Amino acid sequence: MRFLLFGIIALLGLFLVSHLLLRADPKVLARRAKPVGIGLAVALAIVLTLTGRFGLARRLLVGAFAFLGPFSPFGAGGGMSGSGPSPGGRRPGTSRVRTALFEMELDHGTGEMLGRVVAGSFAGRTLEELVPGDFAGLFREAAAAEDQSAAVLAAYLDRRHPDWRADPRFGAAGSGDAGSGSGRRSTAMTRDEAFDVLGVEPDASDAEIRRAHRRLMKQVHPDQGGSDYLASKINAAKDVLLKG
Repeated sequence: MRFLLFGIIALLGLFLVSHLLLRADPKVLARRAKPVGIGLAVALAIVLTLTGRFGLARRLLVGAFAFLGPFSPFGAGGGMSGSGPSPGGRRPGTSRVRTALFEMELDHGTGEMLGRVVAGSFAGRTLEELVPGDFAGLFREAAAAEDQSAAVLAAYLDRRHPDWRADPRFGAAGSGDAGSGSGRRSTAMTRDEAFDVLGVEPDASDAEIRRAHRRLMKQVHPDQGGSDYLASKINAAKDVLLKG
């Protein structure tokens, strides 16, 4: 009787999910596919646990949460893993931009931007864990870096907190030169950096590079509420790879 009840619940769940998928906006579905999938995996793991299949339930959860990348509670070493771009290599389906102070990662599927501080007073922390009042000091350090750190921080806030410039909680963040993104020093982009910015592999064809460029420009173009800085980096990356 218990197994029959679980079967009925599972069928009802599948019917509800399929109904929602058929009615969902594709753009909304793309943003929510991962959490919906994780939710279904958790629900199935609960059913497996209640039926005594503890090992299978755990394997299902570990496999499901592995898709969360840096958000996974089953990260390296089995401990909790923070947000922000993962240290080391770029994750598949993402672009990465580096400056003297930051590593920023843009998810191609969702358009979500994550950031990690790699130098200065906030080194080792993710931007997602900072409170609004921290950003005024962080902008001062970014401006002092004399590269594009202030510009990339402004781009991050434009995507994560669109009204941050008018929000008093952010204090003087982004005021004056700190938020202008002008930067006093610029260095030529390397091919390795260009691959990271476009999120393509080193053996990508010219057609793949152009497709990645078009896809990313749709997400970050200033006319679509995006960032001048990110758009310029993406354009520069395409030029470096196609001229190389």
